[in-house]
Parts: sequence; C-alpha cells; structure tokens
Amino acid sequence: MRNIRAVPTLFLIVFIDLVGFGLVIPLLPFYAVRFAASPQEVTALVAVYSLVQLVTAPLWGRLSDSIGRRPVLLASLSASVLAYLWLGSATALWMLFAARAFAGACAGNIAAAQAYIADVTGPEERARGMGLIGAAFGLGFMIGPALGGVLAGADPLTADLRTPAWVAAGLSLFALLGVALLLSESLPADRRVDTPPRGRVGAVIGVLRRPVLSRLILIFFLVILAVAGMQSVFAIWAMPQFGWGPRQVGYVFAYLGLISAILQGGLIGRLTRRFGEERLLLSGLALIAAGLLVLPFAHDMPVLGLALTGLALGMGLMQPSLNSLISRQARQEEQGEVMGVSQSVASLSRVLGPFAAGFSFAALGRNSPYFLGVLLVIIPLLLALKLPPVGATRVGEAEPFGREGGPAR
Repeated sequence: MRNIRAVPTLFLIVFIDLVGFGLVIPLLPFYAVRFAASPQEVTALVAVYSLVQLVTAPLWGRLSDSIGRRPVLLASLSASVLAYLWLGSATALWMLFAARAFAGACAGNIAAAQAYIADVTGPEERARGMGLIGAAFGLGFMIGPALGGVLAGADPLTADLRTPAWVAAGLSLFALLGVALLLSESLPADRRVDTPPRGRVGAVIGVLRRPVLSRLILIFFLVILAVAGMQSVFAIWAMPQFGWGPRQVGYVFAYLGLISAILQGGLIGRLTRRFGEERLLLSGLALIAAGLLVLPFAHDMPVLGLALTGLALGMGLMQPSLNSLISRQARQEEQGEVMGVSQSVASLSRVLGPFAAGFSFAALGRNSPYFLGVLLVIIPLLLALKLPPVGATRVGEAEPFGREGGPAR
C-alpha cells in the first residue's frame, strides 16, 4: 500500500532543511572574507559543496536502495547539523572549506527524498510529488536568504556570521527529528537491493547506457547549466542595468522562488493530469529560453517582470516534470541510484554554470551570459521534442512500463 499521506510530511521536512541551507549560502563570501580569502578562494568555497556532492550523490542514492530511504535521510541530516556547527565555530579558512566539503559529501537527502516520492506515488501522481520537493526548494531559497540577511545584519564589517550557522544547525536538527518521529520507511525490505552499492562511475555509466534516460539527464544538465549561470551573474548585471544593490537582488530571487513554489506546490498535479509531463517539459523549456532572451532588453520594471515571470514559470513546469520522467525511467529497485545520478549531474552544472557565465560576462559583455543561456536551453528543447511518449519505452528502452511505474513483470 502506498503511503501517500507521508508526502506532505516529507515536504515539510525538506522545506525546513532547505531554509537552513538557503540561510548560509549568500553569506559564504562574507565568511571567507572574514579570514582574508582571495577572490579565487571565495568562489572555491561556494563551489566546494557541489564539487564533493558530484562524487557522493549517486552513492547515497544507491545506498538508499539497499538500506532504505529513512536511514539515509537520518544520516544526511545529522551530518548537516554537524557541518553547520563546524561552519559557525570555524577559526580558520581551512575549517570553512572542510565544513562545506563535509556537508557536500553527506548531502544525500534530496536524492533520498525524491526516491521516497517515487516509492509512494504512482506514475500519474509522480510529477505532483516531485513538484512538492521543488516547491520546498523554492520556498526554502526564498525564506532562507532573507532570514540570513536579517540575522547577520547590514554591515559587512560587523556582520554576525555565527548566529545564522547556529540557526541553520537548529533547523536541520528539527528536520532530523521530523524524520525520526514522523516519517515511516517507504521502501519495504523485499524491494531492497541486496548487492553492495556500485561506485559513482559505475552508476553514471549504467545510466548513460540507456538512450532515453541519458537524454533526460542531458536535458537536466544543460538547463541547470543555463539557469545556474544566469543566477550567478544577475547581481553584477543588475548593478549597472538598474543601479541595484543586494536588497533589490534579494527581492528578485524571493519572487522567483515564490512563483516557482506556488506552481510546483499547488498546480503541477492538475496540469500534469491534463497535459502530461512531456508537454509541460516542453512548455517550461520554452518559457526559460524566452525569459533569458528578454532579460538583456529589460531596461524598465515591466519588461524585467515579464522576463523573470517567464523564468520562474518555466522552472516551475520543467523541474518536476523532468524529475518525474527520470524517475519513471528507473526500475523500482534503483530509484535512489538514478535520482542520485541526476542530483550529481545538477551539481556539476552548478559548478560549471557560474564559471562559464563569468567568463562570458568578462570577455563578451554583461548580456552575453543570457544569450549563451538561450543557446544552452534550445538544445534541451530540441532533445525534448524527440522524446518518446510516456509508456512507449521505459527502462533500457526494452521493457514496457507497468501500472505502478516500474517495468512490467
């Protein structure tokens, strides 16, 4: 029996944890500068989490297929508590890097949460369940940075950087207690994988050997690459374009998070039932491309608002639909591994995207990262046009899909 009632509980747990995650992310450069870090060290501190997660995410996902989702969530959230405490008590630059690397190495919670959703939802409910995880992301990254700014203060020289880390640790601890007390295991013992987890390379190769699944992963990689690049240069683009400072940029990201959260949390289920994941994916990619294309021509608020709304709606449609399609390509016993590979690929995009956008910004002008982003999204749009319809091909493009989202047996 599917424990569908656990989905709202999981949403709340992921949301609480992501508020803490979003709380410290904008403050990392201030932590680094406090220890006289160079600009290169500042960007490396921001990237080290995703770099380490790139290696470990598939391993955590595969481990959740072997021992269950709940133990992985408990271990990952426990590590988050320790990492935030370490960050807040750091007395040297190397401790900041160590704390962030440790957090990235143990970041298996999102892949496990997505696999949990796959366990407790049928194919027709999958996009709605994935949308709730996306909504948790949007709300977490809307509330977290604002709360972090309030706690740290306005003056970078006297900013309180310890309190945000303590609060983030407390939020992760609260989420940990939520898993321990409220969340039951979603993966029965008879559906767990007995073999030991494959290495990261083996997991990635196993995914890339499947034509449809590898195409979906490539779409995910390219679109996150484009969006991560846009996000990384938006602040330095908005300063000369509108004369904005941190507050206005913060409002923009809060708006993006709010629109995306409303769409993913409240509307994606009905939209999926009416139009299907493939059409929503295509619509989302088209809106993202349109938003990126309009941004360079935004010299007033109405045009900027139009571009940002297109981006927010596009991400809100694209991400849960794509996650659902990826999940439905995986066999039941490998949900964690496949979602872990997906998260690993997203981590790589979040590392490479800012570097590519920064290089383009410096070499070709401040509008060039957005045009580059349009080109990057057009490729996934063309790839998505050639996707087979749901049910036509599934795992390894060999077995027909059964009613419960796995290959028919």
